[in-house]
Amino acid sequence: MIKAVRFSKYGDISVLRVAEVEMRSPAANEVVVQVRAAGINPGEAKIRQGLLHKRFPSTFPSGEGSDLAGTVAAIGAEVSEWAVGDDVLGWTWERSSHAEQVVVPADQLVAKPAGLSWEAAGSLYVVGCTAYAAVRAVDPTDADTVAVSGAAGGVGTIVVQLLRLRGARVIAIASDRHADWLQAHGATVVNYGDGLEARIRAAAPDGVTAFIDLYGPEYVYLAVALGVARDRINTIAAFDTATELGVKAEGSGAATTTDVLAEMAELAATGKIEVPIAATYPLEEVREAFAELEQGHTLGKIVLIP
Repeated sequence: MIKAVRFSKYGDISVLRVAEVEMRSPAANEVVVQVRAAGINPGEAKIRQGLLHKRFPSTFPSGEGSDLAGTVAAIGAEVSEWAVGDDVLGWTWERSSHAEQVVVPADQLVAKPAGLSWEAAGSLYVVGCTAYAAVRAVDPTDADTVAVSGAAGGVGTIVVQLLRLRGARVIAIASDRHADWLQAHGATVVNYGDGLEARIRAAAPDGVTAFIDLYGPEYVYLAVALGVARDRINTIAAFDTATELGVKAEGSGAATTTDVLAEMAELAATGKIEVPIAATYPLEEVREAFAELEQGHTLGKIVLIP
């Protein structure tokens, strides 16, 4: 038996609980990971609230969590690439990483670099692969000025840094409270709210050449209003609007590979990018963790530590 997060109906954080559940044995191609850290994500809150029922329905009782990092505790009969005691990070599709242990297909794990903290490793999959896909979708160079909405969030902080690694100038749309971090990582910060288009035009008098939306439809319309070519607009948050306007909507699904995750882990381990950790919580305080997340103003990632 292990402790794992469960919820038995859609609702607010009050439906979350930590339960004793039976741990299944790994199949031939699976690995049991003793979880050391597991990030939480806005999408998980929306799934639990029932807001994504049509796209991602839940069956109850439901677990949650896709990000994970930990140590291999057992392997299936046909697994040769991992051994008990290996440190790994990866993902699960079974909504099950917010737990003491998780069973994961062996090909959904990569080796954790020694220089990468458990907190960063355990929160890297969703934000790392999503940011990689979003940046790749607009294909920036050092000749570009790229605007990013939601720039201080978990994905946004990684997007900003990947853009800077490509040499692009970054217009980070965020609040004043996170301006210092964004400026220290090479971005020009523009506050969101009324008058945003004018402020962006003032900050980028030669124009914005690409736009990455990490927040919602209003920013996709803004990108079009700024004259950005539609094939250089990417959203991870406004799929219907993307279809309506003919812009890209590439997110984690477009870059979910172990090659991408290993590349992101190496960038983080060597200090080329930072994975900012806003807070850590023990598994038993999962409600408190999501309460902080759902305020919507954290810089970077919130992580559960089983």
